[in-house]
Amino acid sequence: MKIMLTNDDGIDAPGINILAEELDKSGHEIIIIAPDKEQSASSHSITLHEPLRIHERGRHRYAVTGSPADCAILASRVILNDSIDLVISGINGGQNMGEDILYSGTVAAALEAMSMGFRAMAVSLASYIDQRFETAAYYLSWMLKMGLHRLIGEREIFNINVPNVEVPEIKGIKTTRTGHRLYKDFVTEQRDPRGRTIYWIGGKKPLWVDEEGTDFKAVSENYISVTPIFPTFTVDTSEAKIKHWINRNIHESKA
Repeated sequence: MKIMLTNDDGIDAPGINILAEELDKSGHEIIIIAPDKEQSASSHSITLHEPLRIHERGRHRYAVTGSPADCAILASRVILNDSIDLVISGINGGQNMGEDILYSGTVAAALEAMSMGFRAMAVSLASYIDQRFETAAYYLSWMLKMGLHRLIGEREIFNINVPNVEVPEIKGIKTTRTGHRLYKDFVTEQRDPRGRTIYWIGGKKPLWVDEEGTDFKAVSENYISVTPIFPTFTVDTSEAKIKHWINRNIHESKA
């Protein structure tokens, strides 16, 4: 199987390279198209106001001077000359669960690849320290062997979060929904060396609502979380009340 790897941690990040080695051992043909430097929390941004450059970093390795979404676009329109069976964004260093998927360049790269017509998934390791990328790589390789990628629909991606434990400690795999993050101390106020007020966004370790069936709940219990994501922004259940408001106000204004 031909697999394109990308990420938001940059082409030299350990997660993407450990995954590439594991998938190569499984007989897959790998091409890496990733940002030339870290692009964490870049969300779904694309570069419009400066030129993009592609630097070859060896056989089937390309570093892009842009965002993760830029990588997916250039892969589709410039770099890839034939079909790719799957795009994997990751392995990201740190979880992408709950509302964090809105900020995630990892998830954005997979979503952009989806919009370019590829099957795609995002894979993240749920820790920022003492990271066991080998665990995520091992299980992702196994899941591909079992055909998980064939279940990805035309307008969806699979967002996968892996607990940061050793391989034998993984209890299994669960399909989940996106959880909810609690933002505490999200903005920190400090003083710069000249005494001026500055702010840092990010805060302390994230807190999550401990709710059954969510990505956080599964990962906290040492299960791999697989969340199917469909990128729609329309709240269908609200259409009726808005239509009622329109009809009522148009009627009253004409009366």
